[in-house]
Amino acid sequence: MNSQVQTFKVAIGVTGGIAAYKAIEILRGLQRAGCDVRVAMSRHACEFIKPLTFRSLSGSYVIVDDYSPDNPDPIAHITFSQTIDLFVIAPATANTLAKLANGVADDFITSTYLACTAPVVVAPAMNTTMWEHPATQRNIQKLRSDGVHIIEPDAGEMACGTIGPGRLSAPERIVSVALEILATEKKRTDAPVTLGDLAHERIVITAGATRERIDPVRFISNRSSGRMGFALAEAARQRGANVRVVSGITTVAPPAGVHLIQAESADEMHTEVLREIKDATIFIAAAAVADYRPRQPAKQKIKKTSSELTLELERTPDILGEVARRRNPGQTLVGFAAETEDLIRNARKKLDAKQLDIMVANDVSRAGLGFDSGSNAVTILVKDRTEPIEVLPASKLDVANRILDEISRYRAQVLTALGAKNAQP
Repeated sequence: MNSQVQTFKVAIGVTGGIAAYKAIEILRGLQRAGCDVRVAMSRHACEFIKPLTFRSLSGSYVIVDDYSPDNPDPIAHITFSQTIDLFVIAPATANTLAKLANGVADDFITSTYLACTAPVVVAPAMNTTMWEHPATQRNIQKLRSDGVHIIEPDAGEMACGTIGPGRLSAPERIVSVALEILATEKKRTDAPVTLGDLAHERIVITAGATRERIDPVRFISNRSSGRMGFALAEAARQRGANVRVVSGITTVAPPAGVHLIQAESADEMHTEVLREIKDATIFIAAAAVADYRPRQPAKQKIKKTSSELTLELERTPDILGEVARRRNPGQTLVGFAAETEDLIRNARKKLDAKQLDIMVANDVSRAGLGFDSGSNAVTILVKDRTEPIEVLPASKLDVANRILDEISRYRAQVLTALGAKNAQP
């Protein structure tokens, strides 16, 4: 077996649509997963976003015209296409689809497509009427029959005001599909492949809310949807980690490719986490665990009467505190602090009291962020670092990647320190 570690090489072709700027998110997502990414653009794409942007992010020359005097490779459409593991065209305009389906090669991207020996992913984006036109649908079917992977556009409001299918699919979905295809390709090679900075990590994440039973039909819980925990799981998987999620009650579907363990109550989550944490390198406590539960849950439904109902509550297990007390050398522990006041002070107190490495604090009183939302804004506190790290409002997947960026940096320091300690006589 070849012992050389392979890094997947991905090319992105950006064509001339209003969604061209979203290719930046696709580029960054693939880079976070450990891919080496190069970019090609059509001339019309340059009217929406400049090649310099992609050159700065990719570190490579961005090809628009392979006959350009400053192009370092005179046969770029051949070398570019036959040295990659995947070709992603996003966004793909109706015009581009027509040319690809009919073998027209009148620019760099279409020439590259014809010369490409790697799998091809096409993510269309256009006006709803153009997408639904029979000619476009014929071209889509032709491309599918040619083996092209099509990521159909999402429905929504277009830049032109039309409402319907045609919006470029979410960049994180495009990245996820690309990584799944690369994982399939991985099985066909003898070379071991690393997909990201977390490829050697085993991460346990808690997500969602717990329910503490009052009687057979009532319970104490909270508004957590599980979105943040699942976003962390998806992002960590894309970055190569072995991910296990201990999930409470959620309102969204879990990501593919992660091992899911269900736990309804705090007691159940406590048991499952202690089982899973033994060989984990990173633990992220993103679940909203109920702090209290009824001391004596009723065995039968409590009947409504004229008198008030009084519940005697007791504390639930401190899962994160127990993990911290049992931690193995080199484990990294990350907590979440949902606060409504004195965000930094309260989060710092929790970080210190539980002896954690990283605390992610979010102000759940902010409208449109946190609970029941696809977006979030957090502040990251790192042990032995005085300045907090502010993460501005963004999708929860983007926020998850920012959190994982800091975890990855911290892990590098931990592993360096462990290596130095083990090297001492």
